[in-house]
Amino acid sequence: MTSQEFYQRFRTEVAKSVVGQDEAVRLCGLALAVNGHLLLEGVPGVAKTLLAKTIARALDLGYGRVQFTPDLLPTDIIGTSVYDLQTREFRTRRGPIFTNVLLADEINRAPAKVQSALLEAMEERGVTMEGKQIPLPDPFLVMATQNPIEYEGTYPLPEAQQDRFLFKVVLDYPDPEQEMEVLRRWDSGIELRDPAKAGVEPVLKKADFDSCQAEVRKVTFSEELRRYVVNLAVASRQAPELTLGASTRGEVLLLLAAKAAAAFDGRDFATPDDVKGVLRPTFRHRLLLRPEAEVAGHTADSVLDAVVATVTPPR
Repeated sequence: MTSQEFYQRFRTEVAKSVVGQDEAVRLCGLALAVNGHLLLEGVPGVAKTLLAKTIARALDLGYGRVQFTPDLLPTDIIGTSVYDLQTREFRTRRGPIFTNVLLADEINRAPAKVQSALLEAMEERGVTMEGKQIPLPDPFLVMATQNPIEYEGTYPLPEAQQDRFLFKVVLDYPDPEQEMEVLRRWDSGIELRDPAKAGVEPVLKKADFDSCQAEVRKVTFSEELRRYVVNLAVASRQAPELTLGASTRGEVLLLLAAKAAAAFDGRDFATPDDVKGVLRPTFRHRLLLRPEAEVAGHTADSVLDAVVATVTPPR
């Protein structure tokens, strides 16, 4: 199965329960193709949780959910060792992180100690317990959600943790026609909150997933295009509106995402348009705006648009 076929089948299946949110669905597909994690930001009720459940269902993957709260402990996520009175030995009780698709719901409601418990898992694909690192299932995808309008009782994610996410995906309200379609489906008896009841089937297997990733790795990325990626990152660091620009990790992830975008379009080579098409979601959460820039109405996306306009792409 080609990467293009993988994405088309993935998109078709996800659309059975998630109405609209086409850009978010595409970014989720790209993240899967390069083993990247996702930070989903949106107001309540725009299908963030449903998207994660649907992806796990469509790809026949394990699914776990952790509702982040201020009293959560790291062991609630990764697990712990417990003493078995019968065997008189310690045994590992694994936490919900041992799954394929982990939904970290409202991640900014937990304190930094708990948020940081995800860092090793996201980067190393494993967790350390009793001095030993235990590998996580393959694939492993973290989909963390946060509410952009409610900040009471929240702990903003530190820059180091945000940098671990491939994309920051912004989910907005569907347009009125898409909302009408949601109502039509519910009114006809289709329960959209349950992907299985909405008709989502596990149509993609691990072999399809592996072949998609292998094809993405083979996409050609020219020397001129690599220079373009570096120039974009450097320009973001020099932007007067920012105190922090894109990291080197961000450059690497931008390259990988652009290769996946090319493969999804049926090409074995990447272009400047592929890079520009994934620049916003890859860089927006890695930038730190100056206070005066925020007061002036600038956003991470508007600064990135200005950066793109000043950096000449290769021909």
